[in-house]
Amino acid sequence: MKSFAAELIGTFMIVSMVCGVGALGPAGALPVAVAVGLATAAMMSAVGHVSGGHFNPAITIGLAAAGRHPVGHTISFIVAQVAGAVAAAFIWYVIALESSDPGKAAALGNFAANGFDVGSPGHFNMAGVALAEALATALLVVVYVGTVPKHAAHGFAPFAMGCAIAALLLVTIPISNGSLNPARSTATALFGGQLAVSQLWLFWAAPFVGAVLGGFFGRWIVARNLGSGVVAGVLE
Repeated sequence: MKSFAAELIGTFMIVSMVCGVGALGPAGALPVAVAVGLATAAMMSAVGHVSGGHFNPAITIGLAAAGRHPVGHTISFIVAQVAGAVAAAFIWYVIALESSDPGKAAALGNFAANGFDVGSPGHFNMAGVALAEALATALLVVVYVGTVPKHAAHGFAPFAMGCAIAALLLVTIPISNGSLNPARSTATALFGGQLAVSQLWLFWAAPFVGAVLGGFFGRWIVARNLGSGVVAGVLE
């Protein structure tokens, strides 16, 4: 239950940054990327030692593929992550409704949802968005496998993950509005309109494919001896 709660609150924090900054805050990719990166680092430091600090279904799937997370626990982690994400989006949506600023009301049109074609900020097609999301998620999982010892936020791992997410969001926000996280995509799609909901499948499929590939690659290149408890020279 503590792991469930840690994943829920961590994902809640991250999606709060997406909605609070992305939909209601300053315009542009940089503020969102910085806010999400800082939130990730903070929550990994706070509760990463409880659950491992995934806060993202794709990370959970990628770590399972890398042999770093029990396959039997993936569903419970994903449920917690989606629950935290939806709760955050709901609360920030309610806050947005209380504003008399026309700009805030306009932000409710898609509520920082992800999309392709007309749903993409740069009008990238489905193939381009899918490739970008899969590649970025694969890279994110490789960073996680290489920096985070099993079931713990260790050393500089929160900083590394925060930097990686911020950098990858700077690249993907103009393409897909920056997902890399199916829980985040689900939460904003539920409040972002019919188009976002109809395109949501891609933001589960592409990150999951990328996560599995990143998990296998990370296991091969980084996790030299999982059985002995030594990963990339770091004693777990």
